[in-house]
Amino acid sequence: MNKQIIITASVFGVLAVMAGAFGAHGLKTLIEPQQLAVWHTAVEYNFYHVFALLFLSTFGQNKSKFISASYYLFTFGIIFFSGSLYLLACRDLLNMSWLWIMGPITPVGGLLFMAGWITLALAAMRGK
Repeated sequence: MNKQIIITASVFGVLAVMAGAFGAHGLKTLIEPQQLAVWHTAVEYNFYHVFALLFLSTFGQNKSKFISASYYLFTFGIIFFSGSLYLLACRDLLNMSWLWIMGPITPVGGLLFMAGWITLALAAMRGK
């Protein structure tokens, strides 16, 4: 599981760096400041949870169901939370006004993040 966690964190890490650079250099003149702030929030939470994934990998060979749950919760949290914000920030640029439907997906990602942190705490409490 550790190898899978580190690989997932690496993929999301490189995507966060790319998204941050794209926002700072490519989108800066193309979208409104409010949309750029949304993009920046997506990048921040993407990075925060890359670090959370890397922390999960430090649990060694712990085969805890809570570690596994945290892994999936953080992973899908990044996809739902940051992914929906990336799309929402660019919906005008992409001329896809229908992307407003992503709005309700963002809080689901936030709930997944919270559940991931709770299961991480449970893993620590039950670990040796």
